[in-house]
Amino acid sequence: MRVTHMTSGLNIVILNDFAYVEGGASQVALRSAMGLAVRGHRVTVLAAVGPVMPELTQAHVEVLCMGQAAIAEDPNRLRAAGQGLWNRRAARQLTRLLEQADPAGTVVHLHGWTKALSSSVVRAAINKGVKVVCTLHDYFTACPNGGYFHYPRQTICLLQGMSPACIASNCDKRSYAHKLWRVIRQWGQRRYGLIPGGIDAFIAPSYFSRDVLAGALPASASVQVISNPVDGPRHDPAPVETNRAFVMVGRLSPEKGPRLFAQAAATTGYEAVFVGDGKCREEVLSIYPAAKVTGWLPRPQVKKLVQGARALVSPSLCYETQALVVLEAAAQGVPTIVSDRSAGREAVANGVTGLWFRSGDADDLAAKMSVLNDDETVRRLGRAAYERYWAHPATMDDHVSRLEAVYRQVLEKRMS
Repeated sequence: MRVTHMTSGLNIVILNDFAYVEGGASQVALRSAMGLAVRGHRVTVLAAVGPVMPELTQAHVEVLCMGQAAIAEDPNRLRAAGQGLWNRRAARQLTRLLEQADPAGTVVHLHGWTKALSSSVVRAAINKGVKVVCTLHDYFTACPNGGYFHYPRQTICLLQGMSPACIASNCDKRSYAHKLWRVIRQWGQRRYGLIPGGIDAFIAPSYFSRDVLAGALPASASVQVISNPVDGPRHDPAPVETNRAFVMVGRLSPEKGPRLFAQAAATTGYEAVFVGDGKCREEVLSIYPAAKVTGWLPRPQVKKLVQGARALVSPSLCYETQALVVLEAAAQGVPTIVSDRSAGREAVANGVTGLWFRSGDADDLAAKMSVLNDDETVRRLGRAAYERYWAHPATMDDHVSRLEAVYRQVLEKRMS
């Protein structure tokens, strides 16, 4: 990479497991890379897993993809275990990338590393004297399973990450043996990868997630709250009072609460649409045979289904870091019913732009759905959600501007 000190633009290296949109974190990482490139910065994406999203190269983003497998997908489990602990190839690639970079104008931005890259890339950046910024898309900086969630019990975990009680807890969704592997990875991540201790600044998508991690991040690091960006221009609000379906968008896995939504919908008899797929698909249909499960759909189709919703339902049992779909619904004038123990509640003013329900309580969720069965109530909440969102929209332009401010802050700190 040919980089010298840049007076107008910065040299930004985006670290993400995937070179395509695999999930919410990848969407933010890669879309922000394109947004930064548009601003005139030199942007490189270093990823382990392909294929490369063609929009990146079209936006003049340099992409270095190593063509590795995600550790969960690699049939060679021994190789996967080793790569997950310390991806030597990724570290070497980043080291070569930074050899000609001027640290005074270079920032490495870490998005996703637990599915392929490992913490080796952070140590490589620190070894080259480059400042590192990390977006907290999950809780892996502090919690071995990444969610502060006890998967077998389907409850939020309040234990301190890596404490003796945490290590002894069989909280992993796979097995205790897998939990122990994650404990080893977490120890190596702290000791050798220098996550979180060596990171200069953190970006939390919500105040909720920032507060969950309070005390687990280094006191010397800056922690900024920057919402993930929402797609699309402003249109007239959806006529929610004429819509009938309550809609959930996301993975149909137990911790996301699809069974809870199915139970509530079966109790009320209201139309329910599940946009997504996962291991709970058949269980959802057995609980409420009248439900519609669409499977995974392209984003334009998802947006159309949300526009046609009476309300969005976000029934997650776990914390989340930011329920982006709640903001996307509000941008279209669709109110949300959200769990009172998840990050999504931050984007919902209870009784004003949507409703909170007691986490894990299907009866309370059913009661809140019944409240929104009233046409005037759902119209009022939908319009309020729309007006509140568009008063301060989470645009890509705003997101990129705030990223630039963080980058310049850490680089100025270097010079002080």
